[in-house]
Amino acid sequence: SNTAPPTGWSFGNLTPAVTEAGTVFPGYLVVILSVLMVTLVIVVVAGNALVIMAFVVDKTLRIQSNYFFLNLAISDFLVGAFCIPVYIPYNLTGRWMLGKGLCKVWLVMDYLLCTASVFNIVLISYDRFLSVTRAVKYRAQRNMTRQAVLKMVAVWVLAFFLYGPAIIFWEAIVGQSIVPAHECYAEFYFTWYFLLSASTFEFFTPFVSVAFFNLSIYLNIHQRNKNWNASISAQTASCMPPGRRTPGSRLSRDKKIAKSLAIIVCIFGICWAPYTLLMIIRAACSGECVANYWYEMTFWLLWLNSAINPFLYPLCHTSFRRAFSKILCPKRQSVQPQIEAQSC
Repeated sequence: SNTAPPTGWSFGNLTPAVTEAGTVFPGYLVVILSVLMVTLVIVVVAGNALVIMAFVVDKTLRIQSNYFFLNLAISDFLVGAFCIPVYIPYNLTGRWMLGKGLCKVWLVMDYLLCTASVFNIVLISYDRFLSVTRAVKYRAQRNMTRQAVLKMVAVWVLAFFLYGPAIIFWEAIVGQSIVPAHECYAEFYFTWYFLLSASTFEFFTPFVSVAFFNLSIYLNIHQRNKNWNASISAQTASCMPPGRRTPGSRLSRDKKIAKSLAIIVCIFGICWAPYTLLMIIRAACSGECVANYWYEMTFWLLWLNSAINPFLYPLCHTSFRRAFSKILCPKRQSVQPQIEAQSC
């Protein structure tokens, strides 16, 4: 999650660098930034709404692994529908004008949704890891939606407890607020040891987990590839007809899973690592060693991740692509024959 005093505020003494609203940026820059921010909102909302609608339109999508895509799309959709639009005027004017109560609601939502997005990425990677390394057991359980729903609920509960109570109760426990009027950021904004602890659960552990699942899948496929090649060589040498193609087709499907997971690890790292590292460094030196615009750029990267996710995950599933074409081109879809659902 993110949320900082916007660029128009100086860090050292936590007072506004500019007191009048609207004078933080030159006019042309306000226009450029507004266009970029609104474009990001449209892409995040439209991309994730498409994934959610696909579930409504196509009942064949309602299997365990796809529920996790739905959960990710819901968290990312809310980032685009609530978190970014509320932040845009604050970012451009340098003043929070919605009151302290709504500030707390926005902070809770922003931290909750960004954390839930990360936990959903871990859950999807874990699910793919099971589908490749424990295929028989996984296939037997793939229609057990109750288990999937429990995991989805667990993601939201854990994501809330990571930052929610601290945002709501920090001020009461410490006995004072460090956030000036007309600003909105969390009370633990400069508490480096809290941020280091929280980011261990929010970024470092998820990143290591996703990388581990990806590596395990790669090693599993590499081993099976060797076995497959050896069996083909043995069959060719003994002039026996090759067996059924099922192992080979499963192997190619799993190779696609490994490839898409590798992309996921890289994009997750690129979007989250700069923010996490700068957040800890900035808190440790009370905000004096990191220019605010660098920090601001890193947390727009987090929100960019919510725009990338709907294209990165469901778009590499034939079944999702079929549902998207059913929504976007209903006439064309009715003419086309149904294609076998296949995941990458």
